[in-house]
Amino acid sequence: MDIQRNYQKELDKLISELVKDNKTPRLLLHSCCAPCSSYVLEYLSQFFHITIYYYNPNISFEEEYQRRIEEQQRLIRELPVKNPIDFLQGNYEPERFYKIAKDLETSPEGSERCFRCYELRLTETAKLAKNKAYDYFTTTLSISPHKNAAKLNEIGEKLAQKYDTPYLIADFKKKNGYKRSIELSREYQLYRQDYCGCVYSKTNRESQGNM
Repeated sequence: MDIQRNYQKELDKLISELVKDNKTPRLLLHSCCAPCSSYVLEYLSQFFHITIYYYNPNISFEEEYQRRIEEQQRLIRELPVKNPIDFLQGNYEPERFYKIAKDLETSPEGSERCFRCYELRLTETAKLAKNKAYDYFTTTLSISPHKNAAKLNEIGEKLAQKYDTPYLIADFKKKNGYKRSIELSREYQLYRQDYCGCVYSKTNRESQGNM
């Protein structure tokens, strides 16, 4: 029987080693939105030189996509951090999301459609991390209680092997990370959504609201 991994403990150990060795690695951090990135940036910027990579072809619609970018950039400007944070904007490619979601449109949240979406976004992050010689890559997605941290880490580690770039193991909802992200969202008055961004998630939330 597999023993459930403690991702936070693994991250704590790595950070302890970095501090001991006086190292500040370069981290490419995929972000889905400013609220989810808030705690992650506050936390990891103490130990890494971070570049936010905003690649989210799942987001519907383009106005929503642009609004999230603006909020992400505003947070980077306003959040006090130890190490400066850079920003890279990926291409908006919704057709790629619809392609991987084909035949899974009615699947429930947290199922195979979501796992394919994780992999799509993390693959592009891993490729860029490899091409730009980042020391690590990871994603903010695990901060959400609606996201499967075990699956995210499984995909991340698989891509780390494929692209020969270490994946930063994490479950950012631990250590009250999700709670802190809500506090920071209020403090900075961030635009906060009640769905992940895709049209299927939006429809699901709307149907729940009408129940």
